[in-house]
Amino acid sequence: MNSNAISQLIQPDFDTLNTIIHEQLASHVPMVEKIADYIISSGGKRMRPMLVILAAGMNGNISRAHCELATVIEFLHTATLLHDDVVDTSDMRRGRPTANAQWGNAPSVLVGDFLYARSFELLVKIAHLEIMNSLASTTRKIAEGEVLQLMNVKNPNISEAQYMDVITGKTAILFQASTQTSALLSGCNEQQANALADYGLHLGLAFQLIDDVLDYSGDAEKLGKNIGDDLAEGKPTLPLIHAMSHGSEADAQLIRSAIRQGSLEQLAAIQKIIQANGSIDYAEAKAQQHAQLAKQALADFADSDYKTALLSLADIAVNRQS
Repeated sequence: MNSNAISQLIQPDFDTLNTIIHEQLASHVPMVEKIADYIISSGGKRMRPMLVILAAGMNGNISRAHCELATVIEFLHTATLLHDDVVDTSDMRRGRPTANAQWGNAPSVLVGDFLYARSFELLVKIAHLEIMNSLASTTRKIAEGEVLQLMNVKNPNISEAQYMDVITGKTAILFQASTQTSALLSGCNEQQANALADYGLHLGLAFQLIDDVLDYSGDAEKLGKNIGDDLAEGKPTLPLIHAMSHGSEADAQLIRSAIRQGSLEQLAAIQKIIQANGSIDYAEAKAQQHAQLAKQALADFADSDYKTALLSLADIAVNRQS
């Protein structure tokens, strides 16, 4: 099933989701609405709320409460984007200027806080204690993941295991929460909820691994951001970690220096080193492994169009170009 077929499958529910999103963006402070709407409407894949809805469909019923839960997930994700772009001093996302580039750091941070607050209000309305507990824990882990990443900026000595901890916290944990909380809202048993949590976790890891690959091998126009952004920010991602441990000492020193400086001066040379040492292939293979684990997690669920869509998303995550 391709992306268009998945979109068509959930279009009525996405229409409900979009209505709820715009209702919840309402504020008597015009700048809040303006910035929140700008970032929410910036052309993202909305993959996390999609997971909430698809998991609900696979479990037999997509209710308005599932669409409200999907809104919570989207707001939590968007809040982290607003804060991340300030921390990373990013000026481009999805082919458009970031909110902080448009309006400044302070409004971006505060609107991120507004979205967190809206998420809490919606969670109270959903009134499911286990879901509240899950998303409270998830929000904490995301913050910890971002701090962990910040601690490792310009540190070329990070291990692959440490890198996996970072991407679990900053990305995969919210994918996991999307599918797990959808299962809880559907009344699934513990085994089913855990299986869907595993699916979301491994999908999120595959998704982030490919993101990090595309930062060195992608097309800037398709990505909507500059190639080498991670290197410019001094972020040691898996292609660099693998190349440093498998290349020559001179190659490793070049990469270490670029990470410490947060410099793109040697980007072309580093891309050649990454390619020569099979580091892109290695990271892609890791992504494929996690995509397969995600699909295996759904083995015991009954076949349906929604299950097919979830299985297809694992393939789409690792085969995408943006």
